[in-house]
Amino acid sequence: MAVATALLAVLLVPPLLTPGADSGETSQVRSLRVLVPNQPGGGYDITARTAAKAMEDAGLLRNTEVFNLPGAGGTVGLGRTVGERGNGKLIMSMGLGVVGAVYTNKSPNSLLDTTPIARLIEEPDIVVVAKDSPYTSLQQLVDAWKANPGAVTVGGGSAPGGPDHLAPMLMAKGVGLAPKSVNYIPFDGGGELLASVLGGKVAFGVSGVGEYRDQIQAGTLRVLAVTSGKRVSGIDAPTLRESGVDVEFSNWRGIVAPPGITQTDRDRLVDLLQRMQKTPQWAEALQRNGWTDAFAPGDQFKTFLDNENKRVATVLKDLGLA
Repeated sequence: MAVATALLAVLLVPPLLTPGADSGETSQVRSLRVLVPNQPGGGYDITARTAAKAMEDAGLLRNTEVFNLPGAGGTVGLGRTVGERGNGKLIMSMGLGVVGAVYTNKSPNSLLDTTPIARLIEEPDIVVVAKDSPYTSLQQLVDAWKANPGAVTVGGGSAPGGPDHLAPMLMAKGVGLAPKSVNYIPFDGGGELLASVLGGKVAFGVSGVGEYRDQIQAGTLRVLAVTSGKRVSGIDAPTLRESGVDVEFSNWRGIVAPPGITQTDRDRLVDLLQRMQKTPQWAEALQRNGWTDAFAPGDQFKTFLDNENKRVATVLKDLGLA
């Protein structure tokens, strides 16, 4: 009787996850949940929602749920992902910021604990001010910054150790300022940072180009420089090197899954993103957001993540920040 009752309970309780990768009806993923470890409007959020829409529009997925679980530079979401061991229907949007946050937040979980699925894009950061800012060139900003580092606040859409933090620290070192003298204010994603830049609560902001294209085009934000080696199409601003700061820096974003998923689930997720990367919908999204295609699937991404963990730890130590 007890066995029969337990079996009946299992049959009556609906599954937490909709049929998809484990269904015998298809060898493809048909439904998916995407965890975003920062606030709406941030880089991980935009990347996740853009990818989800591209996959749905291309007919690769029937049902995608994107949800936000912000906190501690992305390590709260990382902890949730690691805790979902064996769940082949969940992926997390992430990037360089989470790599750094693991160190600066002393997270018990690491990206090395996850299942790497694919690196998707690279994206330069931009140095931005509000349209009514007194700074109309990077040189004016640098002069004021060097004169009084503590008074010239910089906001970034990532926690210490993330790309929006590393970029101004490298800039500071490039102009002869001690990184520890920089008055950096972290925000949980570019969405939170935007209000502070527009409201003049920070002297300048550093964030991904794709997060602020609308505001740039509308004229509410002024771009003083881009951190990439080349100018960005559609952005009327010089590179840091053109402005006299010998620094080149790019962010990247990708997708990981929980640990312990089956090889079949892992292969299906990698295949899903490989097919997305070849769609016209994704090609249009790359161009619209100013992203560079940096696709690296499965094992290639795992090797890259291993190297990035070592690189970020070294950079933070060299800057005196770890």
